Amino acid sequence: MCGNNMSAPLPAIVPAARKATAAVIFLHGLGDTGHGWAEAFAGIRSPHIKYICPHAPVMPVSLNMNMAMPSWFDIIGLAPDSQEDEAGIKQASENVKALIEQEVRNGIPSNRIILGGFSQGGALSLYTALTTNQKLGGIVALSCWLPLRTSFPQGPINCVNRDIPIFQCHGDRDPLVPLMFGSVTSETLKTMLNPGNISFKTYSGMMHSSCIEEMMDVKQFIDKQLPPID
Repeated sequence: MCGNNMSAPLPAIVPAARKATAAVIFLHGLGDTGHGWAEAFAGIRSPHIKYICPHAPVMPVSLNMNMAMPSWFDIIGLAPDSQEDEAGIKQASENVKALIEQEVRNGIPSNRIILGGFSQGGALSLYTALTTNQKLGGIVALSCWLPLRTSFPQGPINCVNRDIPIFQCHGDRDPLVPLMFGSVTSETLKTMLNPGNISFKTYSGMMHSSCIEEMMDVKQFIDKQLPPID
């Protein structure tokens, strides 16, 4: 694979039941793989949508005493002022843009593609949406934060996804990525993008995980943004 760090196994895919006219690309969290999320999407699938759950490459993670595990980029700390792996985040974002481009070549326009993720994967999906020149269909950002937030200008940003619909979710008992990170991220996004298209929902009692109610809300968001076209 030309020595880049996308030499991870091929993504877990839930194929469309008929011709795919839309896609969801969903990025898992630190130390996970795409398989569990592919199973979750298989449970809420719509027949015209293809769901793609890539696997992160394995790398040493500073936060976990340099243990090697699937990770989109290095995480040094989880405090708001922790140092961030800028080069790693930017490289990972380029890899995600390449995945989107691959689906566009497969015949699915970028505005019929929703990008999403959980935790580290959700962070990467937000960063990618704000920095790509691909107009996307929406973002699903679960239990996450906006990385490299100080790299963006204050106030509205001039990007192709200025009006993108964003559905952000967070558990109110999250011990790893506190709810405050999610709510601050949502408020920041509202200053950068069209605030009318950004929604933030919290789930009572949910920790750093997902739940059935959240997945049904995610399905509703996806089906609204990516309706069948035939």
